[in-house]
Amino acid sequence: MNLDFPTEVVKEGKTSVVVPKLKAYVKEVWEYAPSKAPVFYNPAMELNRDLAVLALRTYQRKMGKEISVCEPLAGCGIRSVRFATEVEGVRKVVVNDINPQAAELAKLNVERNKLTEQVSVANEDANLLLSRYAARRKRLNFVDVDPFGSPVPYMDSAVRALRNGWLLALTATDMAPLCGVHPKACVRKYGGKPLRTSYCHELAVRLLAGCLTMTAAKHEIGVEVIFSHSTDHYVRVYAVVHHGAKQADKSVRKMGRILHCFTCLHREMSKGMFSPWRQDCAECGSKLNAAGPLWLGKIFDEEFCALMEKEVAGMNLGQEKKIHKLLSLARIEAEAPVTYYAADKVCDKLNLRIPPLIKTMDELRAAGFQATPTHFNSRGIRTDAPAKTVTEIITKLVT
Repeated sequence: MNLDFPTEVVKEGKTSVVVPKLKAYVKEVWEYAPSKAPVFYNPAMELNRDLAVLALRTYQRKMGKEISVCEPLAGCGIRSVRFATEVEGVRKVVVNDINPQAAELAKLNVERNKLTEQVSVANEDANLLLSRYAARRKRLNFVDVDPFGSPVPYMDSAVRALRNGWLLALTATDMAPLCGVHPKACVRKYGGKPLRTSYCHELAVRLLAGCLTMTAAKHEIGVEVIFSHSTDHYVRVYAVVHHGAKQADKSVRKMGRILHCFTCLHREMSKGMFSPWRQDCAECGSKLNAAGPLWLGKIFDEEFCALMEKEVAGMNLGQEKKIHKLLSLARIEAEAPVTYYAADKVCDKLNLRIPPLIKTMDELRAAGFQATPTHFNSRGIRTDAPAKTVTEIITKLVT
């Protein structure tokens, strides 16, 4: 197979694959090589792929069944090759990319790893491909939608292509809309209003999960978020789908808004899609801003995070240390309050130096409140303490 662009071989997980030689496409330091190459490949997403393999291995082991997998936006196919190689019980993998050169390169990587009997490669529109699996007997066990930008255009077909009780993974890299830099774009795409708060990355996860909830509900499908993470330039959500109108209704009941006061940093939840919400801050009387509608349910499942932690051992993942840290934090966060306080942002507002995070959490616990760290922000604290108490404790620690 002759490829008319420069390539190189990279090793990731237990596989080695041929990818575009990214250095050949960068003329200036600021240029983003993956988007310049003829086939998309981003080495910075190794952690994303490691966690995808880990999550699928964990869920497959939990369910104990042979599975079929689809990656509708595969690029060079590295993720799918890893699924087939590193996850036991994978019976079939469908790899697809609308770019003919990507499909050719994916085929080469499938052949290179001796997976032709297990992995098929398609070259068509992602939604068209997924729609082929919407019939009851043809549905898949795992769909991984990892686009360059928003996953929203593929949500309907991805949800319809999944078997009851199985897993969907979504990546969103359009953080400017999700974090409130372009709020109109977020409302258009995700059906919810963002806010530029210190916990905007959690809001991004909840907006993505909320959009998935309402998309699935149209098809009488409910969703259950079992794991999510925010890393670098993207957010990622793993959700199990549950068929049935009652399941859809149950998921929709977990929608609502997060109300935020930019004056005193107070925040609270307002449950329900159409429930009236408080207009004035309960702590300082200023006008409240509302983010949403978005997902107010859990964004981590403690048991699933613990199972993933156990599964990491012996997998020989390139990002193993980061994964251990992320999963241990996610497990702690699973039962913690919604949103977090970024200590550095609180201190900026108060014009104070930042106290040690552990001391701040100890003081909050001593005052009778929950306090846990968060993977979303290394200086973040999840707590059910009022904003006034958080600022008082921080002030006491540094004055």
